Amino acid sequence: MVLLLVLDPITRYEDCPNYGGNGNASSFDNPAWDLLFPLVLLGWLAMVVVEQTLPVTRRHRGGADVAVRAASAVTLSVLGSCCLFLNVATTCH
Repeated sequence: MVLLLVLDPITRYEDCPNYGGNGNASSFDNPAWDLLFPLVLLGWLAMVVVEQTLPVTRRHRGGADVAVRAASAVTLSVLGSCCLFLNVATTCH
């Protein structure tokens, strides 16, 4: 979320550089962020998955509790990443 505040992407279709024309444009000032932003989100998801495999997250919990916690964390991470990315990525395309 902080990264989006720093990058300040275009959020309105009317503000896109290709407004009224054809083609794709980047929602960011630097078009490289069209690739880097999804990679950052994938890295975040990978860190959540790694966190769920650490022994400290399973301490004093049963198998079902660990599975529910891991599934919830991964599901929320995927949904959060998709919501953040798709809103920004589809604005100017």
